[in-house]
Amino acid sequence: MSEEPRPPASDFRGQTLPYPARQSDMLQSPDSDLSNYHAAGKLGGKVALVTGGDSGIGRAVAIAFAMEGADVAIMYNVNDGDANTTREMVEAQGRKCLVLKADVREAAQCRDAVERTVASLGRLNILVNNAAYQVAQARFEDITEAQLDRTFRTNIYGYFFMAQAALPHLTSGDAIINTGSIVGLTGLAILVDYTATKGAIHAFTKSLALYLGPRNIRVNCVVPGPVWTPNIPGTMPIEEVRNFGHEVALGRPGQPEELAPAYVLLASSDGSFMTGSLVHVTGGRLSASD
Repeated sequence: MSEEPRPPASDFRGQTLPYPARQSDMLQSPDSDLSNYHAAGKLGGKVALVTGGDSGIGRAVAIAFAMEGADVAIMYNVNDGDANTTREMVEAQGRKCLVLKADVREAAQCRDAVERTVASLGRLNILVNNAAYQVAQARFEDITEAQLDRTFRTNIYGYFFMAQAALPHLTSGDAIINTGSIVGLTGLAILVDYTATKGAIHAFTKSLALYLGPRNIRVNCVVPGPVWTPNIPGTMPIEEVRNFGHEVALGRPGQPEELAPAYVLLASSDGSFMTGSLVHVTGGRLSASD
C-alpha cells in the first residue's frame, strides 16, 4: 500500500446526500480504485460474489479480488450507475464481472443471484456478505417498526439468506467473509438498530465457522472502523459527516481500498488457519475488550 498521507478528519466537509447515496455524487470520492494495491495472484481461478458491490468497500473488494485473479459477481439493489462503474473497473483488470440487481432481504432473490453466478461464471468459491442499511436517529424512540425491519432484514437476514444459498456450491478451502463493524462492539447512540445487527453478524460469523469447520469452509468477519463510503453522507447527520473519523488513533477515516487487503487475506490460502475471526481494520478505534 502507498505510504502517501491520506486526508485527515478535518478535511471532510458536511455534505449530505439522499439515500441510497451514489458514490458518483460525493464531493470527496472514496479511494476505492485500488491504485495503491499490489496484487500477487492469490485468487487465480476463483469466483467471488460480493453483495453491496456497487460502491464503497464492496467495490474495492471486487476490484482487489479481480486483481488477484478472480472473476466476480456483484450484487446491488438501486444504483445502476455505480454498479456499472464497478463492472468496468473489474473488467479493466482482465476479469469477468457479473452485475446482479437484487434485494438481499428476499431469500428467493438471494438464491437466484447465486444460481446466476454459478451459471455464468462456472462456480462459486467466495461469498462476501457486505450489503448494509442504516438510518441515524437522534432519539431511540423514533426508530420505527419499518426501519427496524428493514435494518435487520438487510443486515442479518440477508447474510443468512446468502450463506444458505451459497453453501450447496462451496467446497473445502472456500470462504465466507462477513462485514461487521466496530460499533457492533462499542455501540453508537444514534445507530442502535444498526449496531445491534452488527453485533449479530459477529456472533453469526463465529457460530457458522463452528458449523462449517468440519467441511473446511472458513467463515470470518472484517470489522471496519469509520470508513469513507456513500453511506456516510447518505445516512449520517451533517455534524457527524464533518470531521469524520476524528475519534480514531490515526485521526482520519479509512478508505475502502485500505479494507480490501483484509478480505483478500481471508479469501485466500494465506488465511487458511483463520476461521471465526473478527479482523479489526479500525484506524485505532478500540472496543472495551481491547
